[in-house]
Amino acid sequence: MLNRLPVISLPPHIHTRRTVGGAMWRVVVALIPALLCGLWAFGLGAAAVTAVAVVSCVCFEYAIERWMLGRRPDIANGAAVLTGLLLAFNLPSCLPLWMVVVGSLVAIGVGKMSFGGLGCNIFNPALVGRVFLLISFPAAMTVWPLPIESRYRWLDAVTGATPLTLAKEGGGVPLDYAREMIGLTGGSLGEISAAAILLGLLYLLATRVITWHIPLSIILSVALFSLCVGADPLFQLLSGGLLLGAVFMATDYVTSPMTPGGMIVYGVMIGIITVIIRLWGSYPEGMSFAILIMNGVTPLINRYMKPKRFGERRLA
Repeated sequence: MLNRLPVISLPPHIHTRRTVGGAMWRVVVALIPALLCGLWAFGLGAAAVTAVAVVSCVCFEYAIERWMLGRRPDIANGAAVLTGLLLAFNLPSCLPLWMVVVGSLVAIGVGKMSFGGLGCNIFNPALVGRVFLLISFPAAMTVWPLPIESRYRWLDAVTGATPLTLAKEGGGVPLDYAREMIGLTGGSLGEISAAAILLGLLYLLATRVITWHIPLSIILSVALFSLCVGADPLFQLLSGGLLLGAVFMATDYVTSPMTPGGMIVYGVMIGIITVIIRLWGSYPEGMSFAILIMNGVTPLINRYMKPKRFGERRLA
């Protein structure tokens, strides 16, 4: 009998008995508190954008896998659903639905399937879709409905500036930390409630879906770097999509480093780049760009920050 070589599946390689699908669905569960806050604050718009993003991502992934890549689709693992949710969380709740569909196509078709599918993509697919929409449709992507006032409206929602936009335009704005914690400030539908995102973080840590290295290194680096340059650390942490990105997108298995040390370097650089873009860049928010930049650096981090091999001996 011929010896058969072991077959190694595509990453992510999870060192537990859990499957990739199980990890994906746990992240979906962790997103539920933030989703409920978005639905409560923005109502019909949030529901429409979320539903269209999820359905579009699932349909595009199924179609590309079956008819373009010629393989059996595996949409039951929850990866496409998770991409759709994260994309929706990064969009205004009043965004026209055809733009949501376009963003879903770019997220799945360009950000994920063009690299070969799950485990092969270099960049976070949801952020690829979000940044594409931001560059292509900047006016629509920077119209922010106000929570509560826009609950029963959609395309004609009551809009206003986010704290980051006001800070960029006016050089500083006081932030109501209590409103930011419970989700009463303008912004993308999934980023408005810091408390809901932190609740999701606790669930992911408790179920060991992620480790503390990336979220904590991002949060600490943002706080410390903000202090060094004279910015308000709490403002930088609670405003915009920093917590959403730190907990749910920077921790993506495929696009983040494999070792604890690499994760810390990765997280620190994301935090510093985010603050630099916010304070001195042309965009008021820099989290998406910072994560995508460090996604591109991840292979280099993995190459130079490898764990010591078992039995390895250093030569004198």
